[in-house]
Amino acid sequence: MPQLASTRIHHLGVQTADLDNCLSWYLEFFDAEKKWELDKFSDLTVSRLPGIRRLIEIAVGDVRIHLFDRAGHNEKPADPEGFVFQHACITVASPAELAVRRQKWIELYESGRFAFARDDQPTDIVVDDDGVHSLYLFDVNGLEYELTYIPDGDR
Repeated sequence: MPQLASTRIHHLGVQTADLDNCLSWYLEFFDAEKKWELDKFSDLTVSRLPGIRRLIEIAVGDVRIHLFDRAGHNEKPADPEGFVFQHACITVASPAELAVRRQKWIELYESGRFAFARDDQPTDIVVDDDGVHSLYLFDVNGLEYELTYIPDGDR
């Protein structure tokens, strides 16, 4: 079987119970850009995501995130003991940006303008033996992100 040499992730899909809250937080926290919005869907999409009402694509640098809501959402976070994507990782340009993003998360949380599914605060910034800096935090839906600085590019 041939290798998928040019494979890359195109986007992450984030289901939320409150699309406006989620969109506002992502735009502000990640300094994201809204790219487009849909409110009409293919039969395939409706069969996979019953009750889907709106989908909005945002861009965080080269990462695209699809935020969407569905009628009848039970507003419960995923079962952490079950199979879930544990986190998504987004790289940043410098170690200093991690401190800025950590402080920004705290400011947005303390502002009271956003409803958060979890009260967990961001972790401290850790540096591993290879000099990789990482910060872990939860979005408004309780989904975990790692923000990381990798010196000397990929590893």
